[in-house]
Amino acid sequence: MGKIWLALEIGNSRLHWALFIGKKLYSAWNTHYLAESVIQQLAKCQTLDHLLLAISPPHQKISRENTSSSPPSPLSPPPLLVASVVPSQTAIWQTYPNTRVITLDQVSLKGVYPTLGIDRALALWGAGKTWGFPMLVIDAGTALTFTAADANQCLVGGAILPGLGLQFATLGQQTGQLPLVEMQNFPSLPSRFALNTTEAIQSGVVYTILAGIKDFIEAWWQLFPNGRIAIKGGDRTLLLNYLQTLYPEIAARLIVEQNLIFWGMREIVMEHKE
Repeated sequence: MGKIWLALEIGNSRLHWALFIGKKLYSAWNTHYLAESVIQQLAKCQTLDHLLLAISPPHQKISRENTSSSPPSPLSPPPLLVASVVPSQTAIWQTYPNTRVITLDQVSLKGVYPTLGIDRALALWGAGKTWGFPMLVIDAGTALTFTAADANQCLVGGAILPGLGLQFATLGQQTGQLPLVEMQNFPSLPSRFALNTTEAIQSGVVYTILAGIKDFIEAWWQLFPNGRIAIKGGDRTLLLNYLQTLYPEIAARLIVEQNLIFWGMREIVMEHKE
């Protein structure tokens, strides 16, 4: 059995966790940000069960991947690999013992630029190493991002725009007359030509985001007709459902996988073992 280690992606809104045994993903879950005092207490946990209890949400059962057995408890806090886009959070997690912060130079993508987000680089690397290059990754999170690499594992580039929730929030907070539309899983696509303000906001945000995704995907396939596309992020299921309604031929070719960043982190761990 392989060594137990933890992976932590510090996102703009939440913490995303994974527990690995060697290269096998045992479980994955999300939490809110934790206070520095809680992080300092983690090092004092005597068993893995106590550690997982401390960093998992109350009343939420951690989802286990491909296994029904419990992992053995290590004698000391397991190594923690951190990928972060929030510098203030990165700093406080370095109080946990045996922490390794992954930086852009550790990702073997070619042609990256210095300010490329580590989350985008890791997700692209994980997707490409799992399903092959050329690869385009769409991350439907707080921000909606597109990040791509060619068959030589060289960065093609990408784009960043506000995600669904951020667009709704911005309209509600930065205008005097428009209401705040809460981000929610609308049961179906909103009416395109709405007859009230709330639905007009829903229509404007949803249909323009879907049109943008379609346009980027079609441009990607013009460059790489056999290029693969993976989608992740908290809004992935909602957007996929909408795409299946409007553009089923596009939706059918998408790889849906939330754990792409963890696949990228695993690749780095495996590379450094060899």
